[in-house]
Amino acid sequence: MDLDMFDLTGKTAMVTGATRGLGEVEAIALAKAGADVAVCGRVESDLKRVSGAIKALGRDSEGFFMEVTSKESIHEGVDKILDHFGRVDILVNNTGTNYRVPVLEYPEDKWDLVISTNLKSYYLVAQAVVPQMVERNSGKVINISSILGQIALVNQLAYGSAKGGVNEMTRIMALEWAKNQINVNAIAPNYFETEMVKQIFKDPERLKFIKERTPMGRWGKLPEFEGIVIFLASAASDFITGQIICIDGGWTAC
Repeated sequence: MDLDMFDLTGKTAMVTGATRGLGEVEAIALAKAGADVAVCGRVESDLKRVSGAIKALGRDSEGFFMEVTSKESIHEGVDKILDHFGRVDILVNNTGTNYRVPVLEYPEDKWDLVISTNLKSYYLVAQAVVPQMVERNSGKVINISSILGQIALVNQLAYGSAKGGVNEMTRIMALEWAKNQINVNAIAPNYFETEMVKQIFKDPERLKFIKERTPMGRWGKLPEFEGIVIFLASAASDFITGQIICIDGGWTAC
């Protein structure tokens, strides 16, 4: 086996929502494997912090403001990324937000926000980035989904609906772009220790439920997310497309 197939040297990756949680892990993991990285987010200080950490690894990196619920902002950001790096070989659609209340209490504005951020933005970003992949007949698209796109939990109306949509979007993108040698896959994690779910740590009952429901009996640790991202971004996954890969400690195997 040639381990060089995991080497991303000479590749440029673009990660949305890259300034915290799994997005930051993904961006730095890709840099560790050799990629230059366009870090996308909304807070200038965080963009500088993450791109600075990547530069410290010896890779080229810049932070780019991007409001993923705005088509105009997406295209402005992608144009700047292409001006700086020349191309994007790897796109990671990672942005996400959540709002947790029962269905009958769910406000329409929160539904619109979660769906726009977690689902609509993925196709808008892809529309801006993928054409230059099509021109080269080469590219990797990684959509960040969730096990909640496959299993149901209470108080997850918009989030679960969005992630189910991401899964189907991933399959359709994979079919449409397979002829252009563009791989499109999704990663569906269980609970990882990120900012977005920190409030769960204040709920002992829910913590207990998650640990008991996960066969491995624990949450995911952020470094455990690096390998699957590198694999799907690299030549090692060149014949894999349209797949939803769960990284969940066995939850969806039950």
